[in-house]
Amino acid sequence: MKITTASEAVGIVQSGDRVFFQGAAMTPNELIDALCDRHQEINNVEIISIHTEGDAKYTREPYCNAFTLNACFVGGNVRSYVNTRLGDYIPVFLSEIPWLFADEYLPLDVAFVQVSPPDKHGYCSLGVSVDVALPAVRTAKKIVAQINPQVPRTHGTGIVHVDDITYAIEVDRPIHEHNPTEISEIEGLIGKHVASLIDDGATLQMGIGNIPNAVLSNLGNHKNLGIHTEMFSDGVLPLLESGVINGLEKAVKRGKIVSCFAVGSRKLYDFIDDNPICDFRDSGYTNDTARIRRNPKATAINSAIEIDLTGQVCADTIGGYQFSGVGGQMDFMRGASLSKGGKPIIAMSSTTKKGVSKITPFLKQGAGVTTTRAHMHYVATEYGVVNLFGKNLHQRAEALISIAHPDHRETLEKAAFERFKG
Repeated sequence: MKITTASEAVGIVQSGDRVFFQGAAMTPNELIDALCDRHQEINNVEIISIHTEGDAKYTREPYCNAFTLNACFVGGNVRSYVNTRLGDYIPVFLSEIPWLFADEYLPLDVAFVQVSPPDKHGYCSLGVSVDVALPAVRTAKKIVAQINPQVPRTHGTGIVHVDDITYAIEVDRPIHEHNPTEISEIEGLIGKHVASLIDDGATLQMGIGNIPNAVLSNLGNHKNLGIHTEMFSDGVLPLLESGVINGLEKAVKRGKIVSCFAVGSRKLYDFIDDNPICDFRDSGYTNDTARIRRNPKATAINSAIEIDLTGQVCADTIGGYQFSGVGGQMDFMRGASLSKGGKPIIAMSSTTKKGVSKITPFLKQGAGVTTTRAHMHYVATEYGVVNLFGKNLHQRAEALISIAHPDHRETLEKAAFERFKG
């Protein structure tokens, strides 16, 4: 490994290369910005990433002329760009992205990552974003790293040896943080409804945001909960401190929090740092349906942009506009449904911020189906919870209308009557 300047390190990238950017809290922004500064020297460089943080200069003029973006998940910093002819999105389960690299559907020339300083054995940690970064560094021809002493060292498999790193730069700044925000009244109601479904001894999967945090805030009287998830945030900390989350009834990695990435506050990162309770793995491990189902009472809590009256879930597009990505929703929804006593749950507010119903007669034209109606079980809004499993189309429509916003129920009832002829 050669420690050098950012400009020399990114000089390894040549025109026509495919370059991976590590994402989420670990986004190596200094390397990315240095690569963008070379926009007049290189062209046709393809970027592969999931959600990244920070200023994505490669999506703006004049830098974008040198790059194309092929995103496996879409965040707010690249959303507009992906929905133009200059960028694009690959519909893929988070569990299967590692095979895109390993099986050379998308062979990588260079991987950009952010890591901890090496330990006494020469191993750097990939920090709190192991997810698809580990498969990337294992398969890329060359690795460029920014070494940062503020990167938490995580236990698990997310390591890379200095001998495998071609060039490195040194930085010293906090990784990206997302601090919790105040839970609204609607989010609080949804949290209570979902919490009522969770059994003692359940193994939880949840995402980031106020609804997952609202659910977790209502679990203080539960016992022996575990975590096997693709990501977690600050909402788990009080339950870990009180002993509610202890993982004693898990089948996979008993007693440990299994995850492939984490995003949250400095407090969360300090908890994770060198903590053997936290076991970080690549997404091919965490999101493997066969592994998820081994945990008893696996409970998957996910959200949606809209649900139609038959139970089809759209969670990654607004009509034809690519908003986020397929991610791991289906991995965990299916895994939970196959688990003994498991519960796959979609939790969402009944309306958008503009008052538009999220329970709709039909998905918008161009919308992607993230979770099929055959995979659907529980749906929760602020107006209650229904279970669609085993229900026919008429019964599903009736159940979903019962938890829609009252202002929209009459319209939905008319639509159901017209669609199902009675």
